[in-house]
Amino acid sequence: MQSKDHWEKVYTTKSTDAVSWFQEHAENSLRLIQETGVGLDAAIIDIGGGASTLVDDLLAKGYSNLSVLDLSAAAMLAAQKRLGVQASLVKWLEADITKVEFPVHAFDVWHDRAVFHFLTSPEDRNAYVQAVLRAVKPGGHVIVATFAEDGPLQCSGLPVKRYNKDELHAEFGEAFTLTQHGKESHHTPFGTVQQFTYCYCRKLV
Repeated sequence: MQSKDHWEKVYTTKSTDAVSWFQEHAENSLRLIQETGVGLDAAIIDIGGGASTLVDDLLAKGYSNLSVLDLSAAAMLAAQKRLGVQASLVKWLEADITKVEFPVHAFDVWHDRAVFHFLTSPEDRNAYVQAVLRAVKPGGHVIVATFAEDGPLQCSGLPVKRYNKDELHAEFGEAFTLTQHGKESHHTPFGTVQQFTYCYCRKLV
C-alpha cells in the first residue's frame, strides 16, 4: 500500500475537484448501492471515500448508517468541512485498508471506487480480500471499481493494476458471486477519459 504521506500531500496541496478521480456525483456507485435493495439503515462503508461526494448523496437519499475509511486525514477533513453539521452523521475511519481489523460482519454494503487498483502486490490484495471476508455480512453486497484493462497505467504518479470484470472477480474468489458488472468512461477535470471496470458481487457466506 502506498504511504500515508503521499496521500496527505495530495489532499493538502490540491483542491478536491482538481484530482483526476473527482466526480461531482458518483452516479454509478449510487445507482449500484440503491439497486442492492438494502434499507436506509443498512451499514454501508465507502473504502477510500475520503473527499468523495458519494457520502453526501447517500445522506441526501436518507441512508443513515454510513462509514468512510481513508488513509488520508486531510481527504476526510475536506469532506467533513463540505458536509458541515451532517458530518457528525458519518463514522470517519483513518486507516490503511490492508492493516485495519473490522468487527466481524459489520457491513451490509462495501463500496470501493479506485482503491483496489493501487494494491499492486499479492500480499496487499490478499489482506484487502480478507478484510472484506471478515467485515461484510453473509449475503452482503460488495461493489468495487478499478481502472479497466484499457485504463491508465498510473494514477497520482503511482502504479496501478488494471482489470477486466473476470480478473477483478477472480481476485475475490469463490466466496463471492458476480451479480452485475459494467464499464464507465470517467471524464477527469483535465479533459481526459479514464476507463473503469465495476463489479458488484454478493458475499455467499
